Amino acid sequence: MLQIQNVEKRYGDRLVLRDVNFTVPRARMTGFVGGNGAGKTTTMRIILGVLASDGGTVLLDGQPLTADDRRRFGYMPEERGLYPKMKVAEQLVYLARLHGLSAAAASRNTDALLDRLGLGERSGDLVESLSLGNQQRAQIAAALVHDPEVLVLDEPFSGLDPLAVDVVVGVLRDYAASGAPVLFSSHQLDIVERLCDELVIIADGEVKVSGGTDELRREHGGGRYELLVSGDAGWLRGLDGVTVLDFDGGYALFESDDATAQAVLKRATADGGVVSFGPQNPSLAQIFREAIGK
Repeated sequence: MLQIQNVEKRYGDRLVLRDVNFTVPRARMTGFVGGNGAGKTTTMRIILGVLASDGGTVLLDGQPLTADDRRRFGYMPEERGLYPKMKVAEQLVYLARLHGLSAAAASRNTDALLDRLGLGERSGDLVESLSLGNQQRAQIAAALVHDPEVLVLDEPFSGLDPLAVDVVVGVLRDYAASGAPVLFSSHQLDIVERLCDELVIIADGEVKVSGGTDELRREHGGGRYELLVSGDAGWLRGLDGVTVLDFDGGYALFESDDATAQAVLKRATADGGVVSFGPQNPSLAQIFREAIGK
């Protein structure tokens, strides 16, 4: 497990990270979201040791990170950092060898990753000749080629078309399933919704929300319930303790406490024709907007 504890960072008089705390569990995909300038990239660079923090610590399985630990990390920066004049496969083999892999293992991993990411036919092309989307795939391959134990990815889906997103999602899920903690930032909340098991929301250098996505949906549900009956649900409007938020004949979205919601269900059941009833859990996009106050 990767743990970020009480991390702070200043640039001059400006405090850009303030007491940042969250965990990235093993075998879980953790989405790290926030607006521009919220502190995501700064936090990731501190995790990787690219930047020094002004307070706090980063732990792996309860122990402070060392240089040897970080050599086993896979990191993809938001800015593309591959050598444009090198061939794609040559570049990946070179990076894998820098991490200590043998020539045979580096070549084997390179071929497998390029095939999986749909770049097998472009392995002999110069990086600069690739489209921006394919350069992004190559950058992802560079983060994975040395079989890292921890993945930290800054905007890995930027510039990818929907089919490429599906391919990358599959690769990252496999790495998480192998036991690796995976932390990725993204502005594409629909992908975060689909992919992540854990969510961290940061704004103005502070973590506003963190935890498992299912738990967060329940916590931020706000006592909202959906009722669908075969008849007319207009009677809901006259009940004490019920605030109807949306209504369309037999469908109603309403707010109430748990006891009142159960009373609504009992009344609807007595009337007959209940099609469905249950809490409405918010999307991650709704949780995000609520957390940052927008």
